[in-house]
Amino acid sequence: MAVLLRVPAVVAEPSAAVLATLARAQEHLLPSEPGAPGAREIRALEYLRFVLADKRVDAEERELLLAGAASLDRLSLKVEGADFIALDAEGRERVLQRMIDEPHGELWISTLIVYLLEALLCAPAYGGNPEAIGWHWLEHRPGFPLPDTDHIYPKLAL
Repeated sequence: MAVLLRVPAVVAEPSAAVLATLARAQEHLLPSEPGAPGAREIRALEYLRFVLADKRVDAEERELLLAGAASLDRLSLKVEGADFIALDAEGRERVLQRMIDEPHGELWISTLIVYLLEALLCAPAYGGNPEAIGWHWLEHRPGFPLPDTDHIYPKLAL
């Protein structure tokens, strides 16, 4: 029996459990390495929280991200007998590999990876890439001027 991805009609604020699952999945997909920033260093969860709070983000995508985290935990309980955040690296890998075969699972993982890359490359004012850590790692020189937190796109009158 497949663990179905359930997309709620109305999305509430992410719970602490959902945020913890998202953070652990991000850290598994983009681990910290010597000389290379991982999800934790690029503040991927903080960036994802910015995305989830942005009213301009497609509601279905927001729901996919949140419902996918809940689905990952249900699958983890079914496959490994524990919450995803409690698993070791091998257990997380097994669950993520199984998630690919679940309805919307591959889409959820690929969407999470897209937001990891955005967190690595975004202007720091958006919550990811603190002190331009991703840009330094990639030896990238951004264009100027860069937005500050008062001039990010959700705060601009369009």
